[in-house]
Amino acid sequence: MPEPVLGILTLYLNDAKQLEEKTVYRKMIIEGGKIGLDIFVFTPADVHAGKELIHALVYDTGSGKWSRKWRKFPDMIYDRCRIQRSQRFQQLLTFRSRYNHLTFLNRPLRNKWTIHQTFSQKSRFRQHMPATVLYQSSADLQRMLKISPVVYVKPINGTGGRGILRIERIKDGHSSFDIQGRRQNRQIITPRKVSLTRLDSIVRQWCIGGKFLVQQGIPLRLPGGRFHDYRMLVQKNGQGVWELTGMAGRVGAARSVTSNLHGGGHAVRAEKLLKEWLGSEEKAAKAMKAAEKLGLDAAAFLEESFGTLCELALDLAIDREGRIFVLEVNPKPAREVFARSGDSGTYRKALLRPLEYAMWVYKNKNAPAPVKAAEE
Repeated sequence: MPEPVLGILTLYLNDAKQLEEKTVYRKMIIEGGKIGLDIFVFTPADVHAGKELIHALVYDTGSGKWSRKWRKFPDMIYDRCRIQRSQRFQQLLTFRSRYNHLTFLNRPLRNKWTIHQTFSQKSRFRQHMPATVLYQSSADLQRMLKISPVVYVKPINGTGGRGILRIERIKDGHSSFDIQGRRQNRQIITPRKVSLTRLDSIVRQWCIGGKFLVQQGIPLRLPGGRFHDYRMLVQKNGQGVWELTGMAGRVGAARSVTSNLHGGGHAVRAEKLLKEWLGSEEKAAKAMKAAEKLGLDAAAFLEESFGTLCELALDLAIDREGRIFVLEVNPKPAREVFARSGDSGTYRKALLRPLEYAMWVYKNKNAPAPVKAAEE
């Protein structure tokens, strides 16, 4: 049997053809070689549609160098493309449409609002969803501020903590609010106090040119004042079955309203952070077990709703009582949270699992059909 070929599909960050996760791809190529999987990296811009060839980026593990080679289309495609506002993203949509018949390990998920609505259909998940509305006017914002003293305004397609506002009602008897946040370029906005009228104007301006959610804030401020949450990674294994790969805590930078690592946050082992937050090892273990069950159920349900997936990251908020809330779901998760928390074993597993799953997909796709017994 020929060596199966996996193409990692990604997008260039700019016209200089920079790639965000090149180091991760190099590690995957090395790990893939150990299990008999031939891997190359490509973007939609590298596809020569007429010749059905790809000008692929290949890594030679012997020389340690990257180069370009013309390659045939791979047996399977592992989609690592994240949403961009660019012509490159339009090329991706065209590629997916034209080559929809190819074997993809994963498919795009919908935006945060659609995911929220999908989860809210089932009582199993409804209890774990923060109250959320699609922002259409200041009435939506004011309605949410009546049910929650803290709300977040976030873009339906944003990643990495970009474009998020945190709004907190001040307990001073007046209609005044603290606001802070991060712009689209991740720049931290200096916290300030504003009136309700001014708040309405700021949020209206903030939401121009895109769709935004207003979401209930879960109390996540640590004693030192920083915000924290948990990143859980669930992936399919080498038998095509969903498994928990790992979970890590994320603590935000000072003055940041999010815990994202890209925004200056740092990673901590989940069990350590949870023990400090919930007050005991027993409560931490119970919360982690419940989170694992929720993550596996959520992955199976979203796959049933949207099509084939191979991995999902769930960003979880866990309050002081141990109640778990799903803040966000990411089908193209980064893995560095495990490396940064000092959990190198989980980091390696996170790299390897999609490759083992790809081998399973290939073997099952190419397995000979069972021979039917002759009719008597």
